[in-house]
Amino acid sequence: MDRLVYTALSGLRSAMAAQDVTAHNIANASTIGFKRDVSEAQSRHLVGGQSFASRIQAAEGTLASDQAPGTVNQTGRALDVAMLGESMMAVQAPDGTEVYTRRGDLRISPTGILETGDGLVVVGQGGPITVPPANTVEIGADGTVSIRPQGGQLNEMSEVGRIKLVTPQPDELEKGLDNLMRAAGGGQLAQDDTARLQTGGLEGSNVNMMASMVDMIEQARAYEVQVQLVTSVRDMDMSSTSLLRLE
Repeated sequence: MDRLVYTALSGLRSAMAAQDVTAHNIANASTIGFKRDVSEAQSRHLVGGQSFASRIQAAEGTLASDQAPGTVNQTGRALDVAMLGESMMAVQAPDGTEVYTRRGDLRISPTGILETGDGLVVVGQGGPITVPPANTVEIGADGTVSIRPQGGQLNEMSEVGRIKLVTPQPDELEKGLDNLMRAAGGGQLAQDDTARLQTGGLEGSNVNMMASMVDMIEQARAYEVQVQLVTSVRDMDMSSTSLLRLE
């Protein structure tokens, strides 16, 4: 009986973990630049012995994030940018470390600091990018931020900074619980001078809502099957106990 219970327990844990990942993806289906999480079952030792390991069961866990690009929606806003290819933009996390994102809804804070829509400071070649009061702010394809000062001529543009763009390899990144990418093992990634971005558009999430809803239904049914298995084990145990009492 105990083997059957451990099998059901493994299934319940896996179904719950898979549902957590799918629910997280669905919740971020409208988040700008979000990359969906991918989960898979892995073997785990739930019970170990002194001479050998036993009860090797499967457990669901987050494998990685899908880096496939999302659809770029045109907005026409000068401070909206979408990274091209596999490139990412460097921003400053709340703890001060450098992290990376595809979220490109930029804005200028009241103090003149260029930041993302969720308030993270955009990192330039020399640190945070400060934008003085200006009539026009433009972002070039290479991340260069230029302004036309107040009272300046129409063709008078001054460069105030350049957004740090990186193009990491898949194994160079780790995704945090805050949906931000970090360099694996800590540290910072080198700037990629060949990376480019597109202005006037925003990259949407790469979550496929239809596929995610189907996954959620399948995972819910898998959970129900494991619950029924536990119920069957209980009924079998009660039947065995009744037979022993009759003897």
